[in-house]
Amino acid sequence: MWTALDTVSLDPVILRGLQGWDTFDWGVDRARHCLPNSQQQILESAAEFGICGGLTMSMHDHLGRFAALTFASDESRPPLLRSLARYEKALQLVAINFHIHVRRRLADDRVVDGVTLTPREFECLKWAARGKSAWDISQLLGVSKRTVTFHLENAKAKFGVRTINQAVARMAASGQTRS
Repeated sequence: MWTALDTVSLDPVILRGLQGWDTFDWGVDRARHCLPNSQQQILESAAEFGICGGLTMSMHDHLGRFAALTFASDESRPPLLRSLARYEKALQLVAINFHIHVRRRLADDRVVDGVTLTPREFECLKWAARGKSAWDISQLLGVSKRTVTFHLENAKAKFGVRTINQAVARMAASGQTRS
C-alpha cells in the first residue's frame, strides 16, 4: 500500500535520509509544526499502524545508492531512543556492514571491476577462486561440467582476459570472492 500510493516520494523520514549521512529521530507528534500536511499525513497513517516514532540511520554508498536502517516504536519518544543514541557510532557500523552484506546477497547482477556478471557467472567464478575445478563446481551446483565451462568462458570474455585464472584474479582483486 505504501509504495502503491506513491508515499515514498513524500515520506519525511526517507526525504531526510536522502539528504546525506545522518542519524535522526522522528515521531508523529514532533513533526506537526514543521512538515507540510502531506508529509504529516504519512506519519499519522503510520501511527495508525503502530509506528509512532523511531531512529533512522541513513547511508549512501560511493555509487549514490541510498539505504536506511530504522528502529521504529509504537511510542513517539520511547526510552529505547536514548539507549540507541548512546550507541549511535556502533549502530552505524552495524548498519553499514549489514547493508554491504545485503547488497552482495540480494543483487541480481554482480559488478566486478566494472564488469557486470550474471549470477551464475559470478557463482562459478567464486567457486573457481576457491580452487574448485569445473567438474567440482558442476557437482556443487547440480549442472553439467559443460555449463560451468560455458559460464566461466563468458566471464573470461567479459573481463577481456585469456585465462580463467586471470578472471579469478580480477574477481579476487575486487574483494568479491568473500561471503
